[in-house]
Amino acid sequence: MVVDITTIMTNKSPMHTSLAQLRLWQLISPALPIGAFAYSQGLEYAVECGWVSDEQQTYEWISGIAEHSLMMLDLPVMVRFYHAWETASMQEIEVWSHFLLASRESKELLAEDQNIGKALATLLSELEISEAQPWRFSSQCSFALMFSLAAQKWQLSISDSLMGYLWAWCENQVTAAIKIVPLGQTAGQRLLSKLIMDIPTWCEAAQQIKDEEIGVLCPGLGIASALHEKQYSRLFRS
Repeated sequence: MVVDITTIMTNKSPMHTSLAQLRLWQLISPALPIGAFAYSQGLEYAVECGWVSDEQQTYEWISGIAEHSLMMLDLPVMVRFYHAWETASMQEIEVWSHFLLASRESKELLAEDQNIGKALATLLSELEISEAQPWRFSSQCSFALMFSLAAQKWQLSISDSLMGYLWAWCENQVTAAIKIVPLGQTAGQRLLSKLIMDIPTWCEAAQQIKDEEIGVLCPGLGIASALHEKQYSRLFRS
């Protein structure tokens, strides 16, 4: 009997769902060679100046940025990127790319987004996603832009894509906190367990945000990342 693989690999088949999940794990893996581990998003300065010194303050810092920055800016823009990739609307992509990068509140935050975005564009090009090729050296490239491209090409759902993006960010922040607060590994897992309970709510809320409501209000992050640029001793690039 001849088996038609295209029949098996339908959007509703368990095999297709499992493949999409594996692609998501690949995209959010710490092994992804984009250099995200090198950044602390201002957390290193927050620890240096005493804003963050224990497990509870670390949770408040990370969850506060997630709610007031990523939920209000990165995630809703990602939704628009995702749909723009679906329709090949380059004008829409360019508009939101400019908006996202213009919203970065410090030189370090802007450079981080551009650097890991270009690194992901290079990787996706090697993985035969041709749409990533022109973005490898573009100043308008961002991590959310390339993440949404991979999500759309690999047929991840928008909800799973948002949760994966936010999970990867939270995991990176907790990993940084373990090193610089410092916290133990068990404390890190307690933090991740608390953040896991928050992530679905933040992602659901992000999908309801209208165009005119998108924007970041997180002055502590902007101040910390700007002052980190001149911090005397540091482990992270931002």
